[in-house]
Amino acid sequence: MSKNFYITTPIYYASGRLHLGSASSTCFCDSYKRYMKQLGYDTRFMTGLDEHGQKVEKKALERNLTPQEYTDKLAERAINLWKYLKCDYDKFIRTTDPEHVKEIQLIFDKMLKNDDIYLGEYDGWYCVSCETFFTNSEVGEEHICPSCGKKVTTVKEKSYFFRLSKYQDRLLKFIEDNPDFIKPEVKKNEVVSFIKGGLEDLSVSRSTFKWGIPLLNDPKHVVYVWLDALFNYLTGLNFLEEDNSLYKKYWLNGKTVHVVAKDILRFHAIFWPIFLMSIDVPVNYQLFCHSWFLMMGEKMSKSTGNVIYPETFVKRYGLDSFRYYVLRNFPYAQDAVCTPLDYIQTYNTELVNDFGNLVSRTLSMASKYFNSKVRNIKSDNEYILNFEKFLESEIENYHKDMAEYKINNALKDINNIVARTNKLIDETMPWALYKEGNLELLESVIYHLLDAIRIESILYVPYLIDSTEVIFKSLNVKDSEKDLCNLNPFTKEVYEVGMLEKPLFPRENDPEKAKNEILVDMEEELKKDI
Repeated sequence: MSKNFYITTPIYYASGRLHLGSASSTCFCDSYKRYMKQLGYDTRFMTGLDEHGQKVEKKALERNLTPQEYTDKLAERAINLWKYLKCDYDKFIRTTDPEHVKEIQLIFDKMLKNDDIYLGEYDGWYCVSCETFFTNSEVGEEHICPSCGKKVTTVKEKSYFFRLSKYQDRLLKFIEDNPDFIKPEVKKNEVVSFIKGGLEDLSVSRSTFKWGIPLLNDPKHVVYVWLDALFNYLTGLNFLEEDNSLYKKYWLNGKTVHVVAKDILRFHAIFWPIFLMSIDVPVNYQLFCHSWFLMMGEKMSKSTGNVIYPETFVKRYGLDSFRYYVLRNFPYAQDAVCTPLDYIQTYNTELVNDFGNLVSRTLSMASKYFNSKVRNIKSDNEYILNFEKFLESEIENYHKDMAEYKINNALKDINNIVARTNKLIDETMPWALYKEGNLELLESVIYHLLDAIRIESILYVPYLIDSTEVIFKSLNVKDSEKDLCNLNPFTKEVYEVGMLEKPLFPRENDPEKAKNEILVDMEEELKKDI
């Protein structure tokens, strides 16, 4: 099997500032890329902005900007946010990139020549906010968008249509033959049920506004934003360029994972594979569809004032706390609720108390009892042997959960190792061993604590970007020893360690006061949108 791995975020719509929900998706992809890199894969990670459409044109007009000026500002802000969160993407794609525009025009032309697209007239419901067409049954008598809850509008205009219905049976057969195509299972079942309800041909052009990619054959029309946006996953690999080696390497000869939220599942699970079938490109990807972060029980919305931006938490508790929290609570098959108080409690309990305290007290004991030089003393002590077995089993669980994209459970697996390491201290009571003069068993205990911290830190590498480097420095772990293939539990001969200059995670001593300050900061951050 090829060891090429390609992961993508949703291509975020350029309608405003990106919040905690968008950041969690990008942090997920970044962390998963880092994990696969630790396994020895050649990785590629892409994110970007979907910049065309009626909504963007409208928002730019409201701000007395051209659509290009407006999206330039949003792209700069997004790039700065991912840099702030240390998301190490390989390409930031914009659907206004000249290369992307050229390839979309050629792709549309090919679909037209394949007789998968025909000219007709659209007369129905359209949600400008979601840039999505809906049927009568979907919007109901109140004419409400089933996705965002806003009023839909009627659209009547000449339009090119894509023959989705032509590919309905072929797509169902593909999903049946590839049971892991959509994760989790509940999302796959939703998609299959929708397809079996019957696919209607899709309007794939607009002629009542100009902010989009004009058709080569009929420049009065611009490409429907979702056909334009979905192909970023290929145009970002130079799909139709003379040098398309990236496309061959990652799409044709690698594993591709698209990470999306549940509100855009249909586009990626139905439209995207059918579009690929239309132009004879293999449907060679896996789709991981996650749920939403709800802020204090509701979907984040600027109109209700419950949007929270990553900067609010990062500037207060550091980058690692943010990445840890959004991934530890990542909404897998169900929505997850985020509140400032829950964030603080998770931070204080799992990072400050459990992990940070473990590291500092272990380094202190190594210094106090063995002058910071600890040898690998073998022991048949019952507590130590049980600890070794537990560690091996939990590492296996970690990899199983990562294979299923259960990143929240994977972090729980590491936490279990941390908790078990703390328990080893309680079981063996190093201070008592020292008092008794049982220095051989004491050295074996301290060694096992240090090696467990090394292993935990290697497992934490994709998530805790800054603090793991501090720990590696204290443990004298080399760069070449940070990959998952170099875990090798309890084989290192000796540790010569250094002390931490400051706590890895400073405690929040007044959670209630901090919660109130965060709520005030949320209100201030809301005012900074473009």
